[in-house]
Amino acid sequence: MRDWTVLDELCDVIRNRAEHPSAGSYVSSVLTHRKGVDKSLEKVGEEAVEFILAVKNQVPERTVSEAADLLFHFLVALEASGTDVEDVLAELAARRK
Repeated sequence: MRDWTVLDELCDVIRNRAEHPSAGSYVSSVLTHRKGVDKSLEKVGEEAVEFILAVKNQVPERTVSEAADLLFHFLVALEASGTDVEDVLAELAARRK
């Protein structure tokens, strides 16, 4: 079953945290970090490596977990860079034609 609702909800939360930072929010801490966008990019890199290792080592439960972490941090990095996820989806759709 494919339910993409969770991605919509996650994008909404990330966008909300960017617009209204919260002291206890992990997303807010990444988006407002002193390193700026570099912090979110570091997290994407870290999670990408962990995902690659999980796949390479054929550990299915880690692969799923690290894929989720990578996707999450990718979405945060898009927000940090001022890139709208809808633009990315539109680009993917255009490539299918």
